[in-house]
Amino acid sequence: MAMRMRTYGHRLRALLSNSFSKVEHQSQQLLVSSSPFHSFPTRSFASSNLSSHFESVGFIGLGNMGSRMANNLLKAGYKVTVHDVNCNVMKMYSDMGVSTKQTPFEVAEASEVVITMLPSSSHVLEVYNGPNGLLHGGSLLTPRLLIDSSTIDPQTSRKLSVSVSNCTLKDTKDNWESPLMLDAPVSGGVVAAEAGTLTFMVGGSEDAYLAAKSLLLSMGKNAIFCGGPGTGSAAKICNNLAVAVSMLGVMPGVPSSRNYSGGFASKLMAKDLNLAAASAEEVGVKSPLTFLAQNIYAEICENGHESEDFSCVFHHYYSGKG
Repeated sequence: MAMRMRTYGHRLRALLSNSFSKVEHQSQQLLVSSSPFHSFPTRSFASSNLSSHFESVGFIGLGNMGSRMANNLLKAGYKVTVHDVNCNVMKMYSDMGVSTKQTPFEVAEASEVVITMLPSSSHVLEVYNGPNGLLHGGSLLTPRLLIDSSTIDPQTSRKLSVSVSNCTLKDTKDNWESPLMLDAPVSGGVVAAEAGTLTFMVGGSEDAYLAAKSLLLSMGKNAIFCGGPGTGSAAKICNNLAVAVSMLGVMPGVPSSRNYSGGFASKLMAKDLNLAAASAEEVGVKSPLTFLAQNIYAEICENGHESEDFSCVFHHYYSGKG
């Protein structure tokens, strides 16, 4: 392994010395190519035709990120209903007086808008399409808007958006004629989730984005419209790709001063790199640094560091030297 890591080191230093700008270019290429929606507006938006008045908000996925986002919704005065597979977390929220439900479908029945924050594409698909999922009711939905803030592949985001749009609202009001979905992954990590300073990268209907903006800004400080369905997920993957590759080099402030505890786990970064590589392959984008980073993060996970902050890659890449 040491020989392989040294080989990676030689390749990496050569690549980083003259190729990091290519990562940004490839990321932009991937962002554009991964969706049929190629327009990324920078203009100021007019008001949405859809009402942005939401009172009841469902939140599914109360992990390190989701729990803090849900807490900020509560602080903002929303009536929040929650669900998580962790019974202890559910009890904690119940003890706080927050409404808890046993299934995603029950959350949907009690909410005008539902936000999901889950670990992977498979979890998102289960929450939406599972036996007691958000879409379990078939073609009739109670929520007007579904927002997925998970980091997943753009293809899954687009498929779910189509599924949601093909449904019918049980109660049409405030100009909402059909339910809509936004992919709205976040940047900023646990610290920003706690402080309410996340940045949301949003894909989907422009009207839905405008209607959801005030809701998103109760959990973050920025909400950026990226384009049509799937572009929020694509932007997030490109963001994590650039961060993962840059972390392999010598940077100020790395390694972490907290012994790599908390933060963004290496196993999650490895998962996101797999998403980036798969998306790049799908659209025919060559991305050599992605492949290199994939292998390095996979190795540090295999060596027992999967739960440490991904900045530990610097420490372990140089054989434990600070």
